[in-house]
Amino acid sequence: MSKVDQAKMLMQVKKVQKELKKEIIEVEGGDGAVVVEITGEQKIKKIHIDPDAVDLDNIEDLEEWLEDAIKSAIDESQKVAAEKM
Repeated sequence: MSKVDQAKMLMQVKKVQKELKKEIIEVEGGDGAVVVEITGEQKIKKIHIDPDAVDLDNIEDLEEWLEDAIKSAIDESQKVAAEKM
């Protein structure tokens, strides 16, 4: 691979990285009780918890919803990154 080709590929990678940084993916858990926002770079931007949907006597549900939503958000961001590469 020539240096010109390497430079072009590097520029393309940097462009994709910029796009992924701006990409925001939103995933819900617990029927909307938990909402996770993550970037295409797999950095969590925000987690929203609906206080009306949370039963403090059953915090295990909230933990499960958070775990599921975060895992789904990461999976989704990986798919987006793979599509752009």
